[in-house]
Parts: sequence; structure tokens; C-alpha cells
Amino acid sequence: MDSITQKSHSRIRADKIKPYQCKYLIAVIEDPHDIKNIGTVIRNVNALGVEKVYIVDPKKRLPDDWQEMRERKSLAGTSVSAIKWTFVKRFDSTEDCLQHLERNNFRSVVTSPHVKGHDNVVLHEGDYTQYHKLAIWFGSESRGISDLAVKRSELCINIPMLGMIESLNLGTTSGIVLYEITKQRRAYQRLYKYRGKRGRKYIA
Repeated sequence: MDSITQKSHSRIRADKIKPYQCKYLIAVIEDPHDIKNIGTVIRNVNALGVEKVYIVDPKKRLPDDWQEMRERKSLAGTSVSAIKWTFVKRFDSTEDCLQHLERNNFRSVVTSPHVKGHDNVVLHEGDYTQYHKLAIWFGSESRGISDLAVKRSELCINIPMLGMIESLNLGTTSGIVLYEITKQRRAYQRLYKYRGKRGRKYIA
């Protein structure tokens, strides 16, 4: 298969899956230490239909320009080329990212294996369709989510841990959390679309 044919097949696939993308849903990675974990999260985001990835990168290890990120072999390899099909934006600090999200009317929720913040929910018991625009925060591999992100969030999600080990790595956590959230929001989007076709007003 030549490169032109390959490109056309990729475009057909991209157009086919577009209706299943979860609109106004962003995954935020806060101060990740390992480039491999960034690639894994981007792969999960793309596979599950999350719209965008934001990366809080205070050490400035990543370029500001998305096109430059797409050319990084380390990201292309660990994301299995998902970086080419997933919009990624970096920020210098948690505050910068929060301000950007809040200006655009996004609500934030954080993830943590521990109870944090003023409102906490077990993953499968939460309702993630109540927020029209939603950002899901995943913390650093070593320190977890920051106090600032917790303070500015609506709630804290935790995955129930039933074994001796009480934590999961960033790639696994993002996959589990985003699967539940995208499942709910896709079902909600289908319901909204169906009701809209029947001419009935539906208010989120």
C-alpha cells in the first residue's frame, strides 16, 4: 500500500469514528515524569474517543507546538502514533492550565486513590454527564494530584482498590477512568441526538 492510499484509508477511518468522539472532554496530565506514560495516556485518549489532551509540563520537556510534538519519535512510539491523531496542548503550570479551562467554562475533576477535596466519588458511582464541559486530571506518578488542582475541582474520583497494592500506574488509571467516563458521555450524547431529531427540547 503506497503512502497516498494509506493516507486516504486513515482519513476514511478518522471520518467514520468522528461521531463517536466525546465532545468537550479533556484529559489533563499534571507534571508527568516519564515520557512513556505520556504516550500511553495519549493512546488511551485516542482509543476511547476523548477530544483533547492537556499536559502541565513545568520542566518544559515538550515543545509548545503540537506539530512539533507529533514529530517526536519518543511520543509517536509510545502512543503507537496516536499523537498524530490527538490534539495535545502543553502548559507551564497547573495555574495556567486551570485558568485556560475556567475561561472556556470547563469544570475539572481529579483522580486519586485517596479521599481528597470536598466531594469524593467511587468511579462507577459518579455521574459524568452533569458537566457540559469536563476536564479529567491525572496527577504525577510520584506525588499524585496537586493540592491546587484538588482545590479548584468539582470532585475527586477514586478507583476502588481490593488488593494489597493500593495504587495503579498512570497509564492503567487513565484507561480505567476514561473508559467509564466516555461510556457515560457517549450514551448521553446518543440520547441527546435522538431527542433532538424528534424536535424535543433537552436541557443538560
